[in-house]
Amino acid sequence: MYFQMYKIVAYIPENALESVKNAMFEAGAGHFGNYECCSWQTLGVGQFRPLAGANPTIGTVGEITQVSEWKVEMIVAENKLCDVVAAYKQAHPYEVPAYEVYQTVDVEDY
Repeated sequence: MYFQMYKIVAYIPENALESVKNAMFEAGAGHFGNYECCSWQTLGVGQFRPLAGANPTIGTVGEITQVSEWKVEMIVAENKLCDVVAAYKQAHPYEVPAYEVYQTVDVEDY
């Protein structure tokens, strides 16, 4: 037997890491069995160039910017996915925060 769930992968600047993670946890991400606030995170460098019409929180229109960011992964139940994505977007300081969502399967022991 198995059940479907999702994994959200979020990219968060260092100065907003804990507040964005907490917003996602409060919306229902990171629950697994009898555990909550579960996540995996690694530090990396994000890069972007804001185009005309952008209102960047960091960087300047037309110039490439590199920023230390955390890649954070959390699991999310299907019925909480939309709430978690909405909380992420609202809590994130960027104009257009990057994220990915993957469908996963958990196989139960027989």
